Amino acid sequence: MRLISMRLIGALVWVVWTASAATDATAGRIFFLDLGGGRVLSANPDGSDLKVMLKERRNGVDGIAIDAEAGHIFWTNMGKVKLDDGSIERSDLDGTHLTTIVPAGGTFTPKQLKMDAKSGKLYWADREGMRIMRANLDGSKIEALVETASGEEARRDARNWCVGIALDAARGQIYWTQKGGDNANLGTIRRAGMELRQGEDPAHRTDIEVLFDGLPEPIDMDMDLGRRMMYWTDRGDPPRGNTVNRAPMDRPAGVTPQILISGLHEGIGIALDLKGGRMFFTDLGGNVYSARLDGTDKKVLLTGQGPLTGIAYAELPTPAQTR
Repeated sequence: MRLISMRLIGALVWVVWTASAATDATAGRIFFLDLGGGRVLSANPDGSDLKVMLKERRNGVDGIAIDAEAGHIFWTNMGKVKLDDGSIERSDLDGTHLTTIVPAGGTFTPKQLKMDAKSGKLYWADREGMRIMRANLDGSKIEALVETASGEEARRDARNWCVGIALDAARGQIYWTQKGGDNANLGTIRRAGMELRQGEDPAHRTDIEVLFDGLPEPIDMDMDLGRRMMYWTDRGDPPRGNTVNRAPMDRPAGVTPQILISGLHEGIGIALDLKGGRMFFTDLGGNVYSARLDGTDKKVLLTGQGPLTGIAYAELPTPAQTR
């Protein structure tokens, strides 16, 4: 009886250890950007353990993506707005081994950035470049996929500006926002294929769909592909602006966007944690927030962090534990 009891206890200990090891295998973390201070920051999902990974990156940091497997942070630098001098940089997760992968001028004004790990590609929206672009993870093979307009006159028209971007790699589709003027209610969300159709070029595509229009000022995007739902921030004026919104990716007739969160101070970045059923978002007022995917349980995680732009969420491997 004692032997059986000891074996049972041993089995229970193994089950508990295994469950704990599985739980401890990864740990979620948010990464975000301070435009004013040129900082790359990270924190736990509750806002604790705030760390500055890099500072003095004063080239207009805006979009951020994490390659957890390779241990890299990628971010875009807008450069000077009227100059064709945008770039993309990369570092290790601790801020070391800083390198420029897309040199200044490789893109005009790069904004939100997304990574497709399977294809080994980075995708980004190029605002004054009026393009959707991509490159390999090492910055090679830079190419334009969409060109909304060209020329200096068109560049002054904010309806042509591409800002936010999201990917549905399984279906081979890109989603992006075109901002429109400040509070002009001319913003749109569009969709097209990741690959050009035969005989077409970035400026002449027949597969571009306008999913939503008349939006105040849509900015960054993220996707819940399982539920076919897209989320985005809008930095326009209330009541529809300074909000977090969502809508079906495949717009049914008559559906309008749902406002989930109001009262932001010029909302910019957004990132979803689908496993945790939550989202994180930032504003130029210096705040980092979290909420459930339906907009409830809104929390202010951090304040006074400077004008914040992009945010990303990643689950990172934890160091092996000694048992």
